[in-house]
Amino acid sequence: MSLIFSNLFAIYKKEIQGYFLSPLAYVIAGIFWLICGIFFVVILQNLLDQLAQFDSQQAQLGGPPSPIDAASLLLQNFLGSIGIVVLVVMPMLSMGLYAEERKRGTLELLATCPVTNWAVALGKLLGVLTFFLGMLLPIMLYEAIVLSVTEPPFPPVLFLLSHLGLFLMAASILSLGMFISSLTDSTLLSAIFTFVLVLILWIFQGIGSTAGGNLGDIISHLSLLKHYDNFINGVLDSSSVILFLTYILTGIFLTAQSIETFRFQRN
Repeated sequence: MSLIFSNLFAIYKKEIQGYFLSPLAYVIAGIFWLICGIFFVVILQNLLDQLAQFDSQQAQLGGPPSPIDAASLLLQNFLGSIGIVVLVVMPMLSMGLYAEERKRGTLELLATCPVTNWAVALGKLLGVLTFFLGMLLPIMLYEAIVLSVTEPPFPPVLFLLSHLGLFLMAASILSLGMFISSLTDSTLLSAIFTFVLVLILWIFQGIGSTAGGNLGDIISHLSLLKHYDNFINGVLDSSSVILFLTYILTGIFLTAQSIETFRFQRN
């Protein structure tokens, strides 16, 4: 068991070093921060303008201003927009997890070394998730600064729950993207196919609503968007957690099987 954890940590450390030393990773992070910052400023300004206009209308009618949960609206609208950004950015992070190994020929070393395929896949996934968490923390910081001045105070539990949903959705996309990356030596094809797959999982809710009936309910349940919305609306649903974990474990399992097939072909 100690050998497995040692190998897992070695893979994890290698991935972390690769991301923090890669210029492309910093470019992706910079684009992510820029887009998120623009979204946050625009959404905050629009919300303030709408609240000012609403208060003005209430004052003209002679009634007291109606209480509006502006903090929740800000967080829900912002994280809803960030979900779309994650849909685009995560395939770019996952595209090189195995495709680069295939291109450089180092995948054969991984396939023949005494490390379980599960340990390799899990170590790579943990590495890219750590980098994503590093991208997410600055965004959470300026969100927390703005929400800290709201009255009444915004519940920290809802703040953490919303971002947990974002993290789980990103982990699901990265895990499935890792599997697709293990099938090709082209990072571009890996990113494109991952984006298409995730887009399909994203719009399953609309497809399910159109289909209706039991089949529609099943399709809707597979939607990333539906379960992500539960989190950002402050709903901790066990079925949403289970679905995200299922996607994560499915990606790891399929990746391990893909590398096992590669190992068998080489032998």
